[in-house]
Amino acid sequence: MARSKGIGKTIVLLFLIIIMLLGGLMWFDYLGIIQAKKFFAPLYKLLGYSVQTSSSATASDPIEANLDDDRLKKRLEALEILKQELDKREADIAKSEKSNESIAKELEERQKSQDEREKTFNNELKMYDDRNRNIETISAYLTSMPPKTAVEQLLGMHDQDIIDIFRKTDELAVESKTVSLTSVWLMNMPAERAAVIQRKMANKPETLN
Repeated sequence: MARSKGIGKTIVLLFLIIIMLLGGLMWFDYLGIIQAKKFFAPLYKLLGYSVQTSSSATASDPIEANLDDDRLKKRLEALEILKQELDKREADIAKSEKSNESIAKELEERQKSQDEREKTFNNELKMYDDRNRNIETISAYLTSMPPKTAVEQLLGMHDQDIIDIFRKTDELAVESKTVSLTSVWLMNMPAERAAVIQRKMANKPETLN
């Protein structure tokens, strides 16, 4: 009798354990911790509940797909922004290079212009030096001649050349502390030509090349 009571308690305990296990499984399934709907499908149908099928179980797949599409779209947008920034930088660099080329060209033109001015100045200076030496040589040559012969040579020259020779002769006379012959040459010139020479010398005209 006692043995049959022990077996009955054991059976009851087993049923309680099974019920608790089933209840726990149903609870965990409800919480989404485990997937046991297939196991409880007959029970759900018996109770009149619709069971989530495998097709409904994958309902999260479109959501994940949408998330992937969003990530891809954001990456493409980021790449487009990066491309625009790179294009802008390239355009800025090209603009800067063009500006630098323009500045370099302008500096080159200025340098050429400066070189030309220096060349012109040096040529004019050389011409002046050459003319100055020639005038000095002619002055010394005429000074060594008799006054009338020197005047004959002078009368065949331009007025400005005569004036330059007179001034160089006066300058050399001062340096050598001798008497200049310019007054003697003027006295031996025709009065009209001598007057023109004196007037031009008084006005101090610029040297003509």
